Amino acid sequence: MGCDTLFAYPGGAILDVFDELAKSEKIHLILPRHEQGGSHMADAYARATGKVGCCVVTSGPGATNIVTGLATANMDGIPIVAITGQVSTKMIGNDAFQEADTCGITRAVTKHNFLVRDVNDLPRILVEAFHIASTGKPGPVLIDLPKDVQVGKTSVPFPATFERAGYKPSYEGHPRMIARLAQMLNTSNRPLLYVGGGVISANAAKELAELAHKANIPVSTTLMGLGAFPESDPLSLRMVGMHGLIAANKALDQCDVLVSIGARFDDRVTGKVSEFASHAKIAHIDIDPSAIGKSVRCDLPVVGDLLSVLRDLLPQIHEADHKAWVEQCLQWKAEDPYSYDSSPDGAIMPQYVLETVDKLTKGNAVFTTDVGQNQMWSCQFLTHEHPRNFLSSGGLGTMGFGLPAAIGAQLGRPGELVVCITGDGGMQMNVQEIIVAVEHKLPIKVIILNNTYLGNVRLWQDLFYNHVHSMTVLRRQDRLPNERIESDGTEPYLPDFVKIAEAYGAKGARVTRVEDVKPTLEKAFADDNVWLIEFMVAPEADIEPMIPPGHTLKDLIRKFK
Repeated sequence: MGCDTLFAYPGGAILDVFDELAKSEKIHLILPRHEQGGSHMADAYARATGKVGCCVVTSGPGATNIVTGLATANMDGIPIVAITGQVSTKMIGNDAFQEADTCGITRAVTKHNFLVRDVNDLPRILVEAFHIASTGKPGPVLIDLPKDVQVGKTSVPFPATFERAGYKPSYEGHPRMIARLAQMLNTSNRPLLYVGGGVISANAAKELAELAHKANIPVSTTLMGLGAFPESDPLSLRMVGMHGLIAANKALDQCDVLVSIGARFDDRVTGKVSEFASHAKIAHIDIDPSAIGKSVRCDLPVVGDLLSVLRDLLPQIHEADHKAWVEQCLQWKAEDPYSYDSSPDGAIMPQYVLETVDKLTKGNAVFTTDVGQNQMWSCQFLTHEHPRNFLSSGGLGTMGFGLPAAIGAQLGRPGELVVCITGDGGMQMNVQEIIVAVEHKLPIKVIILNNTYLGNVRLWQDLFYNHVHSMTVLRRQDRLPNERIESDGTEPYLPDFVKIAEAYGAKGARVTRVEDVKPTLEKAFADDNVWLIEFMVAPEADIEPMIPPGHTLKDLIRKFK
């Protein structure tokens, strides 16, 4: 396990490393325009390829700027190795220029971190970092590298094997627990598979499909699990949870056996925990023992690598049809598909934009998203067919993830279509990274669903805060005397995303009419340049359906008033 692509931003405390990197012919160096953007690029590179993502930054503000990226990766179980510069060891604790307690700051948002005090420890620490990041439940590992250690000399070789007391992930599930799980499924009448991102991390999508088809079991996925099971499959109930398909939530409510495979029972799925899957026995397969029983009761824990556990489980599973149960799930699915109403004034509906994108890409593009309404509509109106094709910040919900993630994904998957779905809020978090795509000729396509709001927060304000839109309106609400307005009487576009794209050397387009949606997308997707397309969508389009936080299916909101 090593590094072939490195997202790196220089600074005084890390210059000795950069001096050596300049001599390397094996590592593809990418300069982000902000350290947070670089950390998200490394994250998405890992999500898209299954490799470890790597980034390097300087001390102090360089290190603190990647904290959000580390926390994003840590919540979603993404393997990253981050190297940060640090002041010389003799200066640590003296408030030296650009000093920060990087290990202390990042301890809560990394799987592990190291402060290297002796250059002779560096070969071992590098090997340990990549091993820890990529094994067990994956996650980010940070190496804090003081300046005097960077210039130190050592003849200590890289160790051939990894051994660290106390770090021994359980890969083989206990045979007795796997046998009990098989019996539980073989005697069930209404089983349901609840699938999370762990299946994708473990490269176990093939085995998951074999299990579902052998026993004819419906499959629901979390946001992080999208693509682990093809949504074109009749057994797919698509996403479950707050904004999930009603059929998936009904199946979860009515099943008699629920098997969680690499999912952590996030609160956006469980709702009111005391009534979650109240008719079911719950089994939980996970490589992380701390995740089991953490949020909901667990009747049968199976600790181990999902790929290994599923391979051991499959021979013990009886072929079954569960005909009545599957037919009931299919009926629910047919009765309540994802849907939306047209805008009364003929405005572009964001859901229509994504439906059009889906038809044009046919499930064969890599999608990155920001967070909020654009993320949920992407979950609902794109068809997720393959693992590692939907890259989104799940647990942390990080705005600004989408654009740098598209860059990292395109570098990891050259030759494939990479599309970023974002909003006018999230786009402004890391807009500067457009230049990286242009500089490296990465033909990413950025789709902005511009509703002139922080849309998801605005929705919650409408539902739970008496329609008080406090700090969520992104369009101009006032104008200075004699300030220019457009010839049709509308306010000027602020910011003008098309001009921003063109200033960075990308192609830009703004779409305001429904009839221009498809031809503009077709033109952009057929072009090898970086494209930014701003769709001016219905301002108050909402995500439907919704189970309010902390509630149950019986409190489902189908249509907002």
